[in-house]
Amino acid sequence: MDNNLPLGRREVIARRLDEGQAVVANVLAAEFDVSEDVIRRDLRNLAADGRCRRVYGGALPLSAPSTPINQRIGESEERKRALAAVAVSLIAPGEMIFIDSGSTNLALVPLLPDGIAVVTNSVVIAGALQARGTIATYMIGGKVDAQVGGCVDAGAVQALGQFNIDRAFLGACAVSGEEGIGPFTPTMPPSNAPPSRSAATVSSWPPATSWTAAPISASPRSTGSRIWCSNMTPPRWRPP
Repeated sequence: MDNNLPLGRREVIARRLDEGQAVVANVLAAEFDVSEDVIRRDLRNLAADGRCRRVYGGALPLSAPSTPINQRIGESEERKRALAAVAVSLIAPGEMIFIDSGSTNLALVPLLPDGIAVVTNSVVIAGALQARGTIATYMIGGKVDAQVGGCVDAGAVQALGQFNIDRAFLGACAVSGEEGIGPFTPTMPPSNAPPSRSAATVSSWPPATSWTAAPISASPRSTGSRIWCSNMTPPRWRPP
């Protein structure tokens, strides 16, 4: 296929996006010897086909849906432990914290100090806390999503509203500088959104692969106090 023809050029760009590469309009224009307007039209068409997310100056790949939590628990264990150590250092004595469902957040459990209370929507995290037996644990209800290992529907949001959360640790499927934290499906935003207006700090813990895009925006960038990234050494906060 001739890459200089519209369909050929568009397919080359699409393959790069499918491989997880971000693309920049002016770079593509120089590569294919066409105007930036032509590339922008290609990117609009690819976005309309669900192949990418348009951003200023180019396009981002859509993150692939995450694997089931039972599989993710064993992945990137060293990075998750490093993130957990940073997370625990933020917790003050006597706080009530919310821990969102996710394999990264599960790594917090062994390091949590006694004398706090934990609210979670995660079956796995609640089970790990119960096994410790030294931390007051509140499990919010709703339908359990087997993929994420927790309750992520409207019922979970309603149940969460009765708690005064001091600090929230959220999972994230994807992160965008423009759109904030995002999940893959419309049923997931409730637990990815800030759980309480009274929460002093809302922190997100995206894995290194999450700096792409997801189709749903759950938590706008202004609501996240800190975003900590496992691809930073040592892990540290990045302004959203």
